[in-house]
Amino acid sequence: MKNILRIAALLAFTASSITSLAQAVQQDSTLKPVSLDSARYDSLVTRLANGDKTGKWPVKKAPYPQAGAILPFYRVVAYYGNMYSKNMGVLGEYEPSVMRAKLLAEVKNWEAADPQTPVKPALHYICVTAQADAGRNGLHNLRMPFSQIDKAIEMAKPINALVFLDIQVGFSTVETELPKLEKYLKMPNVHFGIDPEFSMKEGSVPGKRIGTFDAKDINYVTNYLSSLCKKYNLPPKIFVVHRFTKRMVTNYQDIKLDKNVQFVMDMDGWGPPELKKGTYKYFVSGEPVQFTGFKLFYKNDIKNGPKRMMTPKEVLNLKPAPIYIQYQ
Repeated sequence: MKNILRIAALLAFTASSITSLAQAVQQDSTLKPVSLDSARYDSLVTRLANGDKTGKWPVKKAPYPQAGAILPFYRVVAYYGNMYSKNMGVLGEYEPSVMRAKLLAEVKNWEAADPQTPVKPALHYICVTAQADAGRNGLHNLRMPFSQIDKAIEMAKPINALVFLDIQVGFSTVETELPKLEKYLKMPNVHFGIDPEFSMKEGSVPGKRIGTFDAKDINYVTNYLSSLCKKYNLPPKIFVVHRFTKRMVTNYQDIKLDKNVQFVMDMDGWGPPELKKGTYKYFVSGEPVQFTGFKLFYKNDIKNGPKRMMTPKEVLNLKPAPIYIQYQ
């Protein structure tokens, strides 16, 4: 009788433990899916190449990402900016509910243009802004208070949007600025971006000339993000680098890829369609790393030449097709 009672107690304990574990898995959004569908991944990256004949796309050196990767299973459509300035991008131009409604309208446009690729909305927030004035730290940058980063994350929640934290280092470095954001980057929905335009390695004031990052800077970020994924058991991070000139990213061929980080080279130039296509061809498509992005400017793209932005269909016809889209 005692043995029967022991067995019953053990079964009850085991059932309770399994239930608790199942509940923990449901509640913990940082736990990774069991496996990656590599066949589907291969099919999707081949589709993104759009029949490219140069042999550069899809990139052959790219490792398979860890399970839970967003790209290329989804396209990301992001609103860019800073809440302190209406001139830095659409993210800070409108009241949050209006901004979110506009973003979701763009999401629908992209889903209609490419019904095979679901879209995730995102807020791409500039949390370190370059400054013409040296400031108290002498680094020609202004770090946003954590309260503003908190606000960006809260703004994303009603539409379940991703959040990108973007830095313009000025006279500082990625080694100095990135670790300050770990409390946010350990969140599974928060990703990262850097802007070489405002990395003033030669000592020029931001805005006077275009800055630069080297592959060594980019590899530092990749290694750091990968270490966070391992430390906190996170799905892969998306890492966006903006670019519209050759000098903005040096030694691109030395950029290292990592299964915990999905790298996006984002074409950041503005102007009429033909100019943007040329910039994309020479500085993004022509120097392949992993995935590509494309920025559309509501105002600057229509300043000169044709008074229109490129349409989603036009952007999707590029070789390769961008998987990350940003509106400023």
